[in-house]
Amino acid sequence: MSKLFEDLFIFEMANSHQGDVEHGKDIIYEMGKIARRHNIKAAVKLQYRNLDTFIHPDYKGRQDVKHIPRFESTRLSYEQFRELIATIRSEGMIPMSTPFDEDGVDWCMDQGLDIIKIASCSSLDWPLLTKVAATHKPVIISVGGRTISDIDKLYNYFTHRKCDFAFLHCIAEYPAPMERLQLDFIDKLRRRYPDHVIGYSGHEDPDDNTIPMMAVAKGARILERHVGLPTEKISLNAYSMNPEQAEKWVTAVLNAREICKMKKETERYISQEEIDSLNSLMRGVYLKHDVEEGQELTRDDVFFAMPNHDRQMTSGEFFEGVVASKAYKANEELHEQKPITDTNLARSVIHDVKGMLYEANIYLGDDFEAELSHHYGMKHFRQFGAVIISVINREYCKKLIAVLPAQQHPMHAHQVKEETFQLLYGDLQVEIDGRKIEMKPGDIQTVLRGEKHAFTSRTGAVFEEISTTHVKNDSYYEDPKIDKMDLMERKTKVYKW
Repeated sequence: MSKLFEDLFIFEMANSHQGDVEHGKDIIYEMGKIARRHNIKAAVKLQYRNLDTFIHPDYKGRQDVKHIPRFESTRLSYEQFRELIATIRSEGMIPMSTPFDEDGVDWCMDQGLDIIKIASCSSLDWPLLTKVAATHKPVIISVGGRTISDIDKLYNYFTHRKCDFAFLHCIAEYPAPMERLQLDFIDKLRRRYPDHVIGYSGHEDPDDNTIPMMAVAKGARILERHVGLPTEKISLNAYSMNPEQAEKWVTAVLNAREICKMKKETERYISQEEIDSLNSLMRGVYLKHDVEEGQELTRDDVFFAMPNHDRQMTSGEFFEGVVASKAYKANEELHEQKPITDTNLARSVIHDVKGMLYEANIYLGDDFEAELSHHYGMKHFRQFGAVIISVINREYCKKLIAVLPAQQHPMHAHQVKEETFQLLYGDLQVEIDGRKIEMKPGDIQTVLRGEKHAFTSRTGAVFEEISTTHVKNDSYYEDPKIDKMDLMERKTKVYKW
């Protein structure tokens, strides 16, 4: 995946230069100011077509055929486009273009453009796509008007040719009516092609900035809009932005990114202010009557009320049988803590693993057996261990193994079993006989009999293990402390969760 695609703003000039190089430069200067003011990664996109061959000879000069008068009246030469490219670079932006024919692709290459864009109307133009793919330049493909089957073909075509590419959802109507924008399609594209950047090319009302903000919330990483510069003689079409509108669009997108951005890599960031706000509304536990030290408390001994004081037991933490560590008076706040037990630790692990499976869209059904493999005890499970879910164990064996963030499974080997791992979700580092292999989803790694291996994950992982029949006591650990343990000492079976 090209880093160029991530969080990219595209200012689409199209024919807004009006066939006037100086006017085109003025547009670029205005977009450059916006890019610098907001410190954004911005590109200016041109359109290339060799009008001498792009338009059929019998139709040249015709005024009654859509687009031909506009294309001919805004013609720029190769050298004039080079001037615009130089200006884009001097303004610190990325030059890119949409070629509509093979000559346009040659221009992109001759001028050293960083990105090639495929317009929706050209996205099934296979002669053109063949030429673009052969360049091995990063490619952005608009998929307006294309079915998911069409997009699958594009995905496979460019994947097989080892091209970096991104898709832009768009509605190829100019302007695009709000009721047909279908931003939920961004979700589908992201689920279907998770290793590629998905963006949004907008043609809606230039004053409506709720749409790009929603696109960002859906996960769009590239945002594109048509821009121009009105003058006394030049007016913009209904879907192009003037510089003032373009700046508001950029600001709206940046605000949406900040609103949507996770503050931590895999967890929600919870501020102290949020914690204090919740604590001020929570109920604390108070004693209904005097109690003695060592007395076991029941629900009849306490009542719940606000305010909840610092380190006071909350209503949600109370449990039957909590032991008073000191004597309390009636109406006094209860300051006790819920004990940490292996059962509590196991339950919290199960909840986390179920959550990972849900996030990975992995469904277990009802016929499975799970075990918590805790090599140094449940208290250290989140540092060392794994959750092993047995699905099938016949002449062949299938397991799902869940590894929590930063958890390690110690070095060991099997004498009877040969196994193959396929990573389904997250990241996994496998060490085999001293070799460290970084796995990403889809990767496969086989561990032969007798090979010492261990694994860990930075952010959490779920992988499938396919092996020969699983045999008890066939795991031989490098750490003699683990190797001497009884099997039941280091495993907790879970039959229902």
